Amino acid sequence: MTTAPVRLPEHLIHPFAPAGRANPHPAYRWLRDNDPVHYDPASRLWLVTAHGDCATVLRDPRFSAAQGQRERAREDALPPSMLTTDPPDHHRLRAPGALLLGPAAVRSVAGLLAEDVDALVDALPVGGRVDAVADIGRPLATAVYARLFGLPAGELKRFEALARAASVNLDPMVPPARAALGRSAATALTHYLDGRTSSVAGSEVPLAALAADDRLSRAEMLGILNLAVIGGWQPFAEFIGNALHLLLPDRTAVSSLAGADEDHARLAVDELLRLEAPIPFTARVTTDRVELDGGVLPSGARVLAVLTAANRDPAVFADPDELRLDRSPNPHLGFGGGPHFCLAAPLVRRTAALLLPRLVRRFPALRGPDGAPDWDQCLVPRRLRAFPIDLGGAL
Repeated sequence: MTTAPVRLPEHLIHPFAPAGRANPHPAYRWLRDNDPVHYDPASRLWLVTAHGDCATVLRDPRFSAAQGQRERAREDALPPSMLTTDPPDHHRLRAPGALLLGPAAVRSVAGLLAEDVDALVDALPVGGRVDAVADIGRPLATAVYARLFGLPAGELKRFEALARAASVNLDPMVPPARAALGRSAATALTHYLDGRTSSVAGSEVPLAALAADDRLSRAEMLGILNLAVIGGWQPFAEFIGNALHLLLPDRTAVSSLAGADEDHARLAVDELLRLEAPIPFTARVTTDRVELDGGVLPSGARVLAVLTAANRDPAVFADPDELRLDRSPNPHLGFGGGPHFCLAAPLVRRTAALLLPRLVRRFPALRGPDGAPDWDQCLVPRRLRAFPIDLGGAL
């Protein structure tokens, strides 16, 4: 006997519906409390929302990331990369990928990143009004990639335009016309990155180390580069707006962050990411029947581990909807988990922990807009269309 699928109560808007995307948290909260392994007839996906179950989805080899990516609404094959492969191929590609994004690569550019953050903050207009997304997040993300890829100043605008255009490929439910544009942009980005690898040959930038690694074919190397940009540039850029949206209304938190050392700033970054991660879910397909604490998944199930729901699970996080910049431990899943844990996590933590304290120290009267936040309609990344901030006076 089969059981009728559980449906959301009528007072809750489906989190994938246009009207539900601005605030999906109430629907995810209800699902986590009432049907944590939920079959959604509209999308034909299984939504897994409890933290423990999501952690299993991310770590258990019976959940295929390669098949999960093939289920995305795309007509073309995705390039080979860590995202599109399962172990052992995933491990073979991940080790060279660390040459571009791993801890040693981050350390090699850390001093330059600190200079870039200072230059960005110094250039903001005292007493002026800027958009946190367009004027802080995107320039910061571009500066980071310029250091990783050895981009000259004259290439930054071109790179940023390519990265923005190709980032539409993040959203699995983008309309067909935009998806086609995204595919074209990804092809253009690949050609651009291919040219950059020749330009930096023999240099000490992280891109040169990756390009020279003989463990990779040319296609595999370019697939890793493509993933690094499409999967990293826009989520990092958008995270800054998301973080300031959470932070600025809490003046106690702002004061705390202004006085934070690097270790405490990184705790704050993790907490801000926990509450509004740009990547809200990740896809898998089961290769066998799997029993989770919240329910049973059949073999061949198309599964979304809803990370944004897991990150507010009261079974793991005390006062899960509250901002606590000193939260520790903080086992959030904003960077994923298991074999596919985000390779760029050290880079994001370090750079955001440089920027945010400097910003609120320099502009102690910094204020965000009044009213409801203007969330974009796209599902991935979760982002604000804009976040205008008044800088006030500087110190």
